[in-house]
Amino acid sequence: MDAKSELPAQGGILLVDKAEAWTSHDVVAKARRALGTRKVGHAGTLDPMATGLLVLGVGPATRLLTHLVGLDKTYETTMRLGESTVTDDREGDRLAVADAETVAEVLADPERIARGIAALSGPIEQAPSAVSAIKVDGRRAYDRVRSGEDVELKRRPVTVHRFDAGDPRPTQTADGFATIDVDATVDCSSGTYIRALARDLGADLNLGGHLTALRRTHVGPFSVDGAVAMERLAAGDPGPLLDPADVARVLFPELTLTAQQAIDLGHGKRLEVPDAPDARLVAATDPEGRLIGLIEVKRGVTRVVTNFPTPDGAA
Repeated sequence: MDAKSELPAQGGILLVDKAEAWTSHDVVAKARRALGTRKVGHAGTLDPMATGLLVLGVGPATRLLTHLVGLDKTYETTMRLGESTVTDDREGDRLAVADAETVAEVLADPERIARGIAALSGPIEQAPSAVSAIKVDGRRAYDRVRSGEDVELKRRPVTVHRFDAGDPRPTQTADGFATIDVDATVDCSSGTYIRALARDLGADLNLGGHLTALRRTHVGPFSVDGAVAMERLAAGDPGPLLDPADVARVLFPELTLTAQQAIDLGHGKRLEVPDAPDARLVAATDPEGRLIGLIEVKRGVTRVVTNFPTPDGAA
């Protein structure tokens, strides 16, 4: 879209391929400038070290973000075994390195790594990285770590749907310590920390571990292949926005309303839809395909969860 053109009335969803060293806040700031609006938010952050898919909401479409945050994610990553760090990634100070003999033993028996990966697949209990944004008594965990505190976060249930790893290969640190690098693809539930997977795999092997690379390729049905490059966004061209109705149709069942029903729903009224099955979230659209709102359907009656601007000015 032309950055100087007027935004669609319902805004849109913008897919961005975040570059390394940019924070998620940096990306939002660039999008605000490119689109000429302050109303831009994101559906889940990426660390500065990470690259890949960041999903932004623009204008009224930011109302969809709360329903995008919980989608499953896919990551491409490289895990380094044999060295642990404070942040569980390559940006943190080193905590420890494994001895060369232990590294050689694991490298000679790749099945040990495979068993460790299997133990971290499926429904698991995971302690988030100590430098996560989770709050502990009102303060971010990473702030407490930077202040010198020892932080150990409570384990929480997550699901690793797929943890596919390539062949382990011998590597070494910049100062010559022996390590093992493993490239992996991970499909996981929202809230899974890939850094923690590297940490826990290393701990299981008595090696220590951390991430050296991380790229998010998918958020639910959305792929980084359709995302705008950071260079283009930074130059003031955000590219096309996804229509909120199209996004909602991908995520939820659709209920097409009559023109009068669309008006009534836009004003928050409950509708009787006896033929519609019960559903926690449904994309309600008007005869022209515009998104009127996200609704719950229960026993043939609707309840508005989130409304969107309509031609008559409702919502």
